[in-house]
Amino acid sequence: MKNVFGNSLTVTLFGESHGPYIGATLDGIAPGIKIDYAYIDKMLEHRRPFDTISTARVEGDKYEIISGVFEGHTTGTPLTVIIPNTNTKSADYESLKNTPRPSHADYTAEVKYHGMQDYRGGGHFSGRVTAALVAVGAIVSSALSKKGIKIGTHISELGGICDRALDKLESDIGILNNKLFPVLDGPAGNAMKKYIKECAERGDSVGGVLETAVIGVPAGIGEPWFDTLEGTLAHALFSVPAVKGVEFGLGFGFKHGTGSDLNDAFVMKNGKIATATNNNGGINGGIANGMPIIYRCAVKPTPSIFKDQLTVDMNKGQEAVLSLSGRHDPAVIHRARAVVDAVSAIAIADACVTRFGTDWLMENK
Repeated sequence: MKNVFGNSLTVTLFGESHGPYIGATLDGIAPGIKIDYAYIDKMLEHRRPFDTISTARVEGDKYEIISGVFEGHTTGTPLTVIIPNTNTKSADYESLKNTPRPSHADYTAEVKYHGMQDYRGGGHFSGRVTAALVAVGAIVSSALSKKGIKIGTHISELGGICDRALDKLESDIGILNNKLFPVLDGPAGNAMKKYIKECAERGDSVGGVLETAVIGVPAGIGEPWFDTLEGTLAHALFSVPAVKGVEFGLGFGFKHGTGSDLNDAFVMKNGKIATATNNNGGINGGIANGMPIIYRCAVKPTPSIFKDQLTVDMNKGQEAVLSLSGRHDPAVIHRARAVVDAVSAIAIADACVTRFGTDWLMENK
């Protein structure tokens, strides 16, 4: 469906990096959900650039909800959020019109849209557009939290530096959702920021791994085969710019053991069925088993770097050397955390309302 994600609860994304607005529309959202504007602001702050580890392009993200909300609550009709772009420098991209940036979507956009795309700042493919995703994702996440479903993401690894493992999940999620740089171990976080700054000084960039925990998802959510919970989440997660890999539970770590080593035995805990381990990341047969859902996303280094790179001149049909100027992130992983949380909330909520009905997200229901 091109720019639409979801089945019962859908999100439509629109806008370009240097256009007048970016935005998103939620359709199928339940009526009666209180809009927590402070929470939306906080989630947008998590996505916004800060310090020298981010781009110098800082937008105010003064969003406006133009439909689907009345007297502070959702009406149940399509909810649309728009965010103006106010800090653009389009001239920085004029020289790039015919020389696609390596590992960006410039060339594929040229082929798909026959040269009619807005190339400024990456256009519709820009990470800037994710601000709208974060805004509507915050509305959904806030509603999920009232149902006992909570989501948190940390940088588990960057530049060979590792954060401590997720432990007491509810507590850790609370900590992460109140941190601009989402790392649980202070010294590890400082070392990561130092490494990002060193890469920036060299005109280079760095990626890493984001790990997400979702708690409170009822057993039975998801579908077998083509709409598995892993598949639905992966579909959403791969929409996040720079995400190039997703694994659930042990993921590729399953290659290191046998069934007798890695099967999750069923046990009784506090009168409820649970598993002794969680190597499958809370999902069996595409369906949530009631355990925490754990997954990791590989985030690639930002493609825009201040080093000469080989490209082509599409007009001349010959190779060329690309030297970038302008404002670019030496790392996007800490900002991508907010986007991962947002799309996770939308995907989980869609799976829940598909099973329980669209009114399930209503407060006091």
